[in-house]
Amino acid sequence: MDFSLTDEQRLLKESVERLLADRYSFEARQRFMDEPAGWSRALWKSYAELGLLGLPFEDKHGGVGGGPVETMIVMEAFGRALALEPFFATVALAGGLLRLGADEAMLAAVVPKIAAGDLLLAFAHAERQSRYDLADVATAARRDGADFVLDGAKSLVIHGDCADKLIVSARLAGARRDRDGLGLFVVDAGTAGVSRRAYPTVDGLRAAEVTLSGVRVGANRVLGEPGEAFPLIAQVVDAAIAALAAEAVGAMAAMHESTVEYLKTRKQFGVPIGNFQVLQHRAAEMLMALEEARSMAFFATMMAEELDPIERRKAIAAAKVQVGRSGRFVGQQAIQLHGGIGMTMEYKVGHYFKRVTTIDTLFGDADHHLAELARLGGLIAAA
Repeated sequence: MDFSLTDEQRLLKESVERLLADRYSFEARQRFMDEPAGWSRALWKSYAELGLLGLPFEDKHGGVGGGPVETMIVMEAFGRALALEPFFATVALAGGLLRLGADEAMLAAVVPKIAAGDLLLAFAHAERQSRYDLADVATAARRDGADFVLDGAKSLVIHGDCADKLIVSARLAGARRDRDGLGLFVVDAGTAGVSRRAYPTVDGLRAAEVTLSGVRVGANRVLGEPGEAFPLIAQVVDAAIAALAAEAVGAMAAMHESTVEYLKTRKQFGVPIGNFQVLQHRAAEMLMALEEARSMAFFATMMAEELDPIERRKAIAAAKVQVGRSGRFVGQQAIQLHGGIGMTMEYKVGHYFKRVTTIDTLFGDADHHLAELARLGGLIAAA
C-alpha cells in the first residue's frame, strides 16, 4: 500500500512545519500561555492565512476541501510544536460536527468565519458522570413552541472558555445512557442562561465547565435530525481520535529526537552517555514504540471516514490502545534518560509527556479501548 504524500500534501506539511519552526520555540510557547486566552491570537491568524482553519470544509463553503490525511499532517506538526491554539476544538471536533450535520444555510454562514479565524467553536458533550460513555447525557432539551430549551451542565469542554459558539449535546427522549434521543444544538456562548468557568488543564491548554439554565435555541440551530444525533457524535469522535493519534505521534517523535540529542551531548565519566550500549538499546526501544504508534495513526486516518461504524470503531480503538501505550513508554523513557532535568518544568520533555498523557485519556484511555475492542470481537475476526 502506498503511504506517500501527494505534492499538495507535501507542500502543506512543509508549510506548517516551517511556520511552527519559525514561530513556536519552547520559550515562545511559554509566552503564549501567559496571553489572556492562553494561546497566540496572532499565530491563529497565521493559521488562517495558511488555509489551515478551513482545511476539512468544502470549497463551496469557503474551505479547502482537505480530508483526514491533511488533518493528520497538521495535527502531527502541532504535536511536535506542542501547539496551544484551539485547532482541534474548533476545526477537527466541533468543525467535524458542523461539516457533517449542519444544513447548507448554516455552513454558508459559519464556515467562512471559521476559515478566516474570526469564529471559535467548542464541543460541549462530556458530563461529570459520563466517564467515556458517549451516550451518557443527562443535559435535557425540551421543545417550547418552535424552539428548544436546554438545561444541564457540561464538563471539560476543551477551549470552551474562549469559544464564540458551543455545540451542545442534550437529551430529548430516553434514559440517560440511551443512544436514541440525543440532539446537537449550536449555542452562542453569550446566550442568556449560559455560564462558563474557565481553567487551565494539566497539559497547558484551557477548558471550561459550562452550565446551561433555560437556554433557548431556535430550531434552525439544530444539527441533523433532533433525537438522532448519536451516530454523528460517534463518527466525529472517531475522526477526532485519529487526529489526536497523529498529534501524539508528533509529540513522541519530538521526545525521541530530544532524548537522542541529549544522549549525544550529556557526558559522564568523560564520555557522552550515548556511548553506553544499554542507553542505546533504550533509545532504540523508544523508536520502535514510536513507529508502532505511527503505523496505527496511519491506520486510524485511513479508517476515519469508514461508513461501517463497527469496523471504524474497531480500527480507532486499536489505534487508541497502541498510541496510548507507546506514548506512556516513550514519555517515561524520555524522562528517565534525561535524568533530573527531565523532571523540571523549565525543560520541554516533561511538557510533551503531559500532553501525550492527556491525549491518552481523551475519549477513553488505552485500557478502555482495549476492552471495547475485545467486546467488538477484536481487530481481526477469529477464523
